[in-house]
Amino acid sequence: MKISKEEVEKVAVLARLALTEGETETFSSEMSSILDYFDKLKEVDTEKVEPTSHASAGRNVMRHDEVRPSLSKEECLMNAPDADKGCLRVPKIIG
Repeated sequence: MKISKEEVEKVAVLARLALTEGETETFSSEMSSILDYFDKLKEVDTEKVEPTSHASAGRNVMRHDEVRPSLSKEECLMNAPDADKGCLRVPKIIG
């Protein structure tokens, strides 16, 4: 499918892009070749291929959440450089 320079210019206006004449010609050619590739994909027989949401079979790599013991409040604050009333004090970031 051939994309005309006028169509590229229309898309550029909608995207608020300022394209040079050379860029318009380049994008016209590149977009046309991309759409030609999609036409080739339409020729592939996918009748017996099950639809998937991903290109490859994935698995969950995250571990299961388990309740485990953690530091007590006192242990946590023991090594804190600055603590006040049982809370960590951090430098002010927003003025």
